[in-house]
Amino acid sequence: MKFLLNQPESFWKYSIIPLNFYEESVYGFSVSFMTWYDEAEYIRKQAKMNNEFYANSLPMIASENILSPLCKEMLITDFHGRYAEGTPGNRYYEGCEFFDNVEEKAMELAKKLFICHYADVRPTAGTTANLAILKAFIKPGETAVVLDLANGAHISFGKWGAAGVRGINLVSYPFDNEIMNIDVDQAIKLIKQIKPKLALNGQSVFLFPTPLKELSQAAHDVGAYLVYDAAHVLGLIAGKQFQDPLREGVDVMSGSTHKTLPGPQGGMILSNHKGDTEEDKSFLRKLGFGVFPGITSSYHLHHVAAKAIAFAEHLEFGKEYAKQTIKNAQHFAQSLHERGFKVFGEKLGFTKSHQVLLEIGPGKGKEASKKLVDSGIVTNMNTIPGDTDPLNPSGLRLGTPELTRIGMKEKEMDEVARFFERTLLKNENPKKIKDDIKEFRKDFQEIHYCFKEGFRGYDYHKLI
Repeated sequence: MKFLLNQPESFWKYSIIPLNFYEESVYGFSVSFMTWYDEAEYIRKQAKMNNEFYANSLPMIASENILSPLCKEMLITDFHGRYAEGTPGNRYYEGCEFFDNVEEKAMELAKKLFICHYADVRPTAGTTANLAILKAFIKPGETAVVLDLANGAHISFGKWGAAGVRGINLVSYPFDNEIMNIDVDQAIKLIKQIKPKLALNGQSVFLFPTPLKELSQAAHDVGAYLVYDAAHVLGLIAGKQFQDPLREGVDVMSGSTHKTLPGPQGGMILSNHKGDTEEDKSFLRKLGFGVFPGITSSYHLHHVAAKAIAFAEHLEFGKEYAKQTIKNAQHFAQSLHERGFKVFGEKLGFTKSHQVLLEIGPGKGKEASKKLVDSGIVTNMNTIPGDTDPLNPSGLRLGTPELTRIGMKEKEMDEVARFFERTLLKNENPKKIKDDIKEFRKDFQEIHYCFKEGFRGYDYHKLI
């Protein structure tokens, strides 16, 4: 204590010294002391508050979902702190016997779920998977054709993301705003003209299936590989409700395991190449090396275990879940349209995925998303065709995966659309709307489409 009292005033103004709780008068003002444990308790308090916030809100970010209890259990296993560089049976580290069994089972389940010959469950995110593919098949300075960010592409395929890090020359697909999709005829002409190394597909705004069959023919004719980033729609594909990329000419498909496929944060890579020719063996060898040692060291073993659980649950419940997720999105979009919102894709039924895209007004997406969260609706601002500033976009991207996961169906989508109307069109009191949403959410706290029905997904579970 004597040491502390002898410090200059600046020491107290700019330093935090965690000690046991007490207060002492120093230089005429009061100083509170905390233990490091209290700092840890602060973190736990934030986690509890986060759970409570989402339990009482409408979570509608299209890239998010909620974990089943068995997936959650895997995340706190001893796998968490272990290393397993390499592949099952061929490790740099010892002690991997049980994890080898887990990774082999995860690959086996993934192949069954997607009906394919090759699955790599090591990527730690969808973007990591994309970077591994780019490292495997394209060199800096070579050309790839890709969707423009304003037209729905994910940033990992843009000049600011993984493709830019790789130093790839990116050329944008022509886009048809009316159908919110690639202009097929113009895209085929472009591919034949520039002869890219890769034809990259997949979107962050993903309303309708990509015309893969037509693009694959053009890509293969010029010796390019067709790549499909299924991050958003991976669970819809696995549930046989969207499109079937690996049967439509795609050479390699990446994805995220925590969106419409409701597993842990992570990524994966899939291919139907069999490795039965020398060319195919080389293809798969490059793909594997792109992951390790390319862009991963150890790869979050507890997440791999949780992925395996998610694959098993999706094999059991995925078709039903994917079907209801899409039904909810379509009904929600129609309900918004009837209330006066401008919803993209009207001519084609608004959406065939889990997503809905709204046009709010020039540069007003951020403002709208802030108003919605004040009312208890969690969304994200998003670029729409014609936007040039991603930080001040004109749209909102909305998703139904988590609302579906907690048991909501078409009837509830009408209620959700009404909350949007009250917030953005009628400008009602956000506190009143938030209270009404909290009441509305009381009957939707349990997780569905998993092995433990009835589990309350937002409850906080203390270990100590």
